[in-house]
Amino acid sequence: MSSLNKEKNYILSRRLAWIIAVNLLAFAVLVARLYYLQVYEADKYKMLSDENRISTRFLLAPRGTIYDRNGEVIAKNEQNFQALIIAEQTPDINETLERFKQIVPLSEDEEKKVVADIKNKRRFIPVKLKDNLSWNEVSAILLHAPDLPGVEITEGLSRKYPMGDLYAHVLGYVGPVSEADRKDNPLYMVPGFKIGKSGLERSMDYKLQGKSGTVKLEVNAYGRVMKEIERDPGEQGDSLTLTVDSRLQEAAYKAFGDHSGAAVVLDVRTGEILAMVSTPAFDPNLFTNGISYKQWNELLNNERSPLIDKAVSGQYSPGSTFKIVVALAALEAGVIDADTRFYCAGATEIGNIRFHCWNHYGHGSLNVVEALKYSCDIFFYETALRVGVDKIREMALKLGMGEVLNVGVDNEKAGLIPSKSWKKAKYGTQWAPGDSANTGIGQGYVLVTPMQLVTMLARVVNGGYAITPTFIKPSKKDLEQIKRLKISRRHIELVKEGMYEVVNGVGGTAKRAKFNLDGVRMGGKTGTTQVRRISMKERKTGVIRDEYLPWKLRNHAWFMGFTPVDNPRYAVAVIVEHGSSGSGVAAPIASKILQEALKLDIK
Repeated sequence: MSSLNKEKNYILSRRLAWIIAVNLLAFAVLVARLYYLQVYEADKYKMLSDENRISTRFLLAPRGTIYDRNGEVIAKNEQNFQALIIAEQTPDINETLERFKQIVPLSEDEEKKVVADIKNKRRFIPVKLKDNLSWNEVSAILLHAPDLPGVEITEGLSRKYPMGDLYAHVLGYVGPVSEADRKDNPLYMVPGFKIGKSGLERSMDYKLQGKSGTVKLEVNAYGRVMKEIERDPGEQGDSLTLTVDSRLQEAAYKAFGDHSGAAVVLDVRTGEILAMVSTPAFDPNLFTNGISYKQWNELLNNERSPLIDKAVSGQYSPGSTFKIVVALAALEAGVIDADTRFYCAGATEIGNIRFHCWNHYGHGSLNVVEALKYSCDIFFYETALRVGVDKIREMALKLGMGEVLNVGVDNEKAGLIPSKSWKKAKYGTQWAPGDSANTGIGQGYVLVTPMQLVTMLARVVNGGYAITPTFIKPSKKDLEQIKRLKISRRHIELVKEGMYEVVNGVGGTAKRAKFNLDGVRMGGKTGTTQVRRISMKERKTGVIRDEYLPWKLRNHAWFMGFTPVDNPRYAVAVIVEHGSSGSGVAAPIASKILQEALKLDIK
C-alpha cells in the first residue's frame, strides 16, 4: 500500500471515529433527556396529560330543607326530570323537535331558546328541552324514544315551596345566577346553579347551599365524555328551622280576605316571629325555573303590589298607634302624670292653624288612660307640644322605631322618626309647633313599618325588655342578655291600662274586636291614617266618606294588640292598606289572629 493510500485510510478512519463519537454523544444526550423526562419530570407531564384527558366538573349540592317551628317542611328539594337533546345524535333537529312537541308541548319562547342553545353550543353538548316533567310525560318520551333520536331524560333536583304564597315574603325564592350576581366563584358559572334571590333564601344562602361535589370524566381530544373516573357527591346544605308556626301563618293570611296589607305576630318574651304575612302575595315556585314575561308583568303591574313585603318594606304613618310612644315619652319626662287632664272641644288653634280631633263634638276632660281609650287627638296635640319632638324621638328609638331591625328578609326599611335637626337638614326650615302636633298623633313626617310597630308594642307590654324580632329561635344565653329599658313600670302599666280600655272599656275605639276566651282578653290600640289632604273647603261642605273615594285615596287602617292582658305573651300589628278604619277593619283581623294564637297554644 502506498503512502498516499495509507494517508487516505487514516483520514477516513479519523472522520469515521469522529462521526461515531458524535453519534454516540447525541445518543447519550437523547437517552439522558428521555430519562430526565420519563423519570424526573414524570409527575409533571402526567399531570399535563391528565389535564388534557380528564375533565373535572362540579356537582351541585342539594339545598338545605327549611322547616317551621313544628317541623313542617316549607322549602324542600324535589325530584326533577329534564328532557335533553344532543344535536350530533339527531339526524334532523327540526324533525325531532316537531315530534317532541307532539308529546310534550313547548311554548314559542321555549322553542326559540332551544334552537338558540343548539346553535351556540358544540353539537355533542346536551341542551335542555324541557324540565319539571311529570311521570306521564317521562313515560311518553321513553315510549317514543325510537322516534326521538338524541333525546334523553336526566334526573335532578328542583326547589319547591309546598305552601306557595303563604311564605312568599318570608322565604323568598331561588333563581338562576344573573350577571349582577356573579362573583369569583366557579360554582356561579355552572349551568343550572341557583342562589337565593330574596327573603331568607337569600340571607341564609351561605348555609343552605352546602358543599359542592365533583366528578372526574375522561374526555377525548374533542372534549367528548368517554367515561366517568371518580365522583365526590359533596354535602347537602344545612337545614333551617324557623320560629314561624304554619298554622298561625295560614290563619293570619286568611284573616285578610281580599284586603291588601300585612301582619306580624311576636312572642313578646323572646322576640320570636310566629307569623309574618304580606297580602296579596305570589307563588315563589314561579321563580324557581324562570318566570314568564307575562306572569312577571302581571305581578309588577298589580296595584296592590304583591312583590313588596309590606311587613318590613311598607312605610306608613302609624296614626293613633303612635300615641303609646307619645304618652310614655311625656310620662317619663314628667310633663304629664296619671292625673293630668286636658279638655277636648273637638278642635284647637295652634299658631294660626286649626287642628281637629277625629270626634268633631269633642271628648271633654280626659286623663291619659281615657285619651288612649277614646283616641283623643286634642289630648295628644297638647301632650306633644309639652314634651317636644326630641323626647318623643328618643322614646321611639328606644322602642325599636326609626332603625332597621335586621330580621333577615329583603329591603327592610328604617322608617322615619323626625327631630328638629332632621327637619333643618332636610328642608332648611325650623321645627314648628304644628309639626309637634302632627307627630303627637302619628302623622306628619313619622313613618314606621308593621315590624317596627309590633316590636314597639312587645317592648312595652313585656315590661320594658328590648327584645329583637327574629326568625331563628334564640338560645338561653341570648335570652339572658336581653336588656331592660329604662322606662318606669308604673308608666308602662298606665299605657297598658289605656290599651285594655281601648278594647274592653265602654266606648273604646276597638270594642267590636274584643273577645273573652276562658277569661283571656286582648288589649290594643287602633289607628287610622290619612293618605290625602282634606281641604278647609271640604271640611266646611262635609268630608267625603271613604267608601265614596277610589281605593287608592282611602285611609290606611292600623291595629296593634296583645294578649293575655294580665301576662302578655303575643303581640300583633296589622296594617290594612286603604282599609278606611282601624277599628272597623284592622282590629277584627288582629282579633282573629290573636285568638288563633291562644287556641294553638304555641310552644
